[in-house]
Amino acid sequence: MQLSLKHCGIRSWRAEDAATLPQFANNRNISRNLRDTFPHPYTADHASSFIATALDQSPETHFAIEVDGLAVGGIGVRLRDDIERYVAELGYWLGEPFWGHGIATEAVTAISSFAIREYSLQRIEAWVFHWNPASARVLEKAGYRWEATLRRSAVKEGQVIDRMLYALLPEIPQDTLTGTKASR
Repeated sequence: MQLSLKHCGIRSWRAEDAATLPQFANNRNISRNLRDTFPHPYTADHASSFIATALDQSPETHFAIEVDGLAVGGIGVRLRDDIERYVAELGYWLGEPFWGHGIATEAVTAISSFAIREYSLQRIEAWVFHWNPASARVLEKAGYRWEATLRRSAVKEGQVIDRMLYALLPEIPQDTLTGTKASR
């Protein structure tokens, strides 16, 4: 997959990304805002393992954010099943040198549109830790709306914390649900 945008690109991961990915991913300011499955410190072995898993997915749901030919972040969706088969959870991160340039907003907007079309989604959710208003702002600029604050709903770095739930609901007629890619 390849999306060319104004400030960045979104593309499939490549095995060679493992060599340079740690220079952007090995940052506590990034890992503290993500699920615990994103390690810190972040090594080339972590990058290789993640990329191998991402490349083995079917359908492909995790992608690199590229600037000047380098993978400087990641973005993707976690598809749900059963009664939530038209719902996905969005996740993303971007190397700190690229913060504040509109790259995250552009990437979130693009991958959200792509995911809605590609996976026949009716809803995309994104969770933000209460201490990360910058990420909340990215989501708002990309069209997501705040729906709730779930108090004491997560544990991060030994703290019980609040999370904010944002969602994007595409304008898709209900009758399009029949015959879509519902069986995953």
